[in-house]
Amino acid sequence: MLKDDFCQRPGLEFTTSLKPTNVKMSKEKRVCVIGAGPSGMSVLYHFNKLKEQGKQIPEIVCFDRQSDWGGLWKYSWETGIDQFGEPVHGSMYQGLWSNVPKEAIEYPDYTFEDHFRKAIPSFQPREVLYDYLKGRWTKGNLRHWIRFNHVVRQVTYDDDTDDFSVVVKSLVEDKDLPVQKYDYLIVASGHFSVPNVPFFPGIEQFPGRVMHSHDFRNAYQFQGQTLLVAGSSSSAQDIAIQNLKCGAKKIICCYKTRPMGFKWPPEITERPLLTKIESKTVHFRDGTTADVDAIILCTGYLFHFPFLEERLRLKAKNILYPAGMYKNVLWTEAGNNKFFYIGMQNQYYTFTMFDAQAKWTVNCITGELKLPDQEAMKKDLEKWIAK
Repeated sequence: MLKDDFCQRPGLEFTTSLKPTNVKMSKEKRVCVIGAGPSGMSVLYHFNKLKEQGKQIPEIVCFDRQSDWGGLWKYSWETGIDQFGEPVHGSMYQGLWSNVPKEAIEYPDYTFEDHFRKAIPSFQPREVLYDYLKGRWTKGNLRHWIRFNHVVRQVTYDDDTDDFSVVVKSLVEDKDLPVQKYDYLIVASGHFSVPNVPFFPGIEQFPGRVMHSHDFRNAYQFQGQTLLVAGSSSSAQDIAIQNLKCGAKKIICCYKTRPMGFKWPPEITERPLLTKIESKTVHFRDGTTADVDAIILCTGYLFHFPFLEERLRLKAKNILYPAGMYKNVLWTEAGNNKFFYIGMQNQYYTFTMFDAQAKWTVNCITGELKLPDQEAMKKDLEKWIAK
């Protein structure tokens, strides 16, 4: 990606110009799931388990913008804009390894030993984790619920009819489909695909390459170079080490609040916040400078749901308990307790947490779980937010 590509990523913001025409109705309760990554697939998995038990489940439709399931775990070399003119969803890089032991993220009903038929080490590369995920998904008949290469463009909730109107675009056909009505809406599209790109004075004149970690795919392109890695979280740590292993000459990691504090190899150093850039020279808050050949921004991601109307839209950053979300799942601000978010927390126990949230959501929709009244949910929210 060129250095200025990240400054303006295309995407359709919510607009009221899309009119509900040719609405298709159904007497059966209908559920729309947005996203077929680990979060969305857990929703489908638990609906399917109820179906296998002979229980009644609603009609389910899952939309995913990619050509196959997996979400971020569906690795692709693509960056920038895809073949359909859409922003590339994936942020996975070639050499990624999990920074969480497999024992902390494996499903309770499908272990890594169940899948691989043997014991494997605790820390695994992306390919192994993706293979494990697909193993669980293929246990049930889940794929028929998914509409691949379909991107959700607009979601609105109607208080009078107590349902959601959903506008979806078929990327292959390059057209919007007739508006569909749903009784329940589940957003499981993740929040690691739209980069958070801070502005640093002078970055637009930097002569080298500038990229966000979203577009980082491998480290060989930076052999022999001096890199600035902006950020101090897990992706900054991993990308710095990968570049060193692949032949980078020197790596400077700059932090916003505090240094990572590791015992780095001599080729990796830490500096405080980047303040400005003059040609190839970067300036730091402590008054020091350095000349660098490229800059990688490991500065996180944004919650970005442009397809949702305002009152349905989660706007929180990476916090443990966003306001308006009962049990971190049910959106209480609108939607009459029929609107859910899955996988919005950046936590250690990813797959298992998504799965627990999905099961809770499915139980709410099917009536297996009865929700308390609004006042009780409000008090529960206030209690957790206060912590």
